[in-house]
Amino acid sequence: MLSGVKEPNIVFSPPQYICKKTNKEFNLDGNINKPFWEDAPWSSDFVDIEGDLKPKPSKKTRFKMLWDEDYLYFGAYMEEDSIWATLTERDSVIFHDNDFEIFIDPDGDTHNYYEFEMNALNTIWDLFLPKPYRDNGIPVNSFDIRGIKTAVYIDGELNNPSADNKGWSVEVAMPWTVLIECAKEKRKPVHGEYWRINFSRVEWKTKIENNSYVKCLNIDTNKPYPEDNWVWAPTGVINIHYPELWGFVWFAETDDTDFIIPEDEIIKWELRKLYYRQRNYYEKNKKYSSDFNELKGEDKFNIFPQIEITSSLFQMSVKLKDGKHRICIREDGFVWKELL
Repeated sequence: MLSGVKEPNIVFSPPQYICKKTNKEFNLDGNINKPFWEDAPWSSDFVDIEGDLKPKPSKKTRFKMLWDEDYLYFGAYMEEDSIWATLTERDSVIFHDNDFEIFIDPDGDTHNYYEFEMNALNTIWDLFLPKPYRDNGIPVNSFDIRGIKTAVYIDGELNNPSADNKGWSVEVAMPWTVLIECAKEKRKPVHGEYWRINFSRVEWKTKIENNSYVKCLNIDTNKPYPEDNWVWAPTGVINIHYPELWGFVWFAETDDTDFIIPEDEIIKWELRKLYYRQRNYYEKNKKYSSDFNELKGEDKFNIFPQIEITSSLFQMSVKLKDGKHRICIREDGFVWKELL
């Protein structure tokens, strides 16, 4: 049975990034200060996962992206005066260390997406999620991004508090042959198309004991303090698995590009807000509501959806201006566009 879901306290304004096509040779070493990355713009600085509800991160994080016929490339730099890592086995729960994470939803339906994490030891965890945890998604930990290439560069010394530590950077090359499995028409993107992508950095509070980094413990619980979650696209809740709020990465083959978020995505967000409320309504009343006014309350919506319910299911849809299509969402959060 599906449970209620937390409604994000956030305005829908995901960041955007233009990912340029490159024909330069990629030499993997983790250092993004090299010619391969010169034409790639920096992203905006990461913010707290809750957005403006929390202070800005104390350490800067940014990324770059490029693509060619074979790979989607990621590079990121993290300011850090405490560079440490402990996990060495692939598919360990990497966020138990400080880490860098990538989330990719190629077709933007919030289902069937990729998660990737790596630490400063270049240990990786790649997994596949059929749907978010809130929708009873069960991650596939046995999934591998076959042919992935990764590297780490340390600007300082790993696990040495006495070193002059300034930061660490990562490079990741993901092959299209894997990523297109969940993409539109099972193909890589073309100029002017976008994927929904997000990035996260987990940062633990540490102290130095016996010239080693150790996590700071809360004396009341004897457990580590909660980690900081710094992200590119905030979700308004401490949960990265809200793909509807991830950023828009536009793929470009030319420099003269000017992309805007399509109206379809605004409609999806309006439906998504109603999805939160339907799920929470069911949690309280053990049934879904067919009354739009009951769901929207005093809030303003720019849509008037058709709502269909059964004892355990719902579907809400909005007819588009072209009169030929509609956008739908159902109780497990899956969203799609279809012909009427």
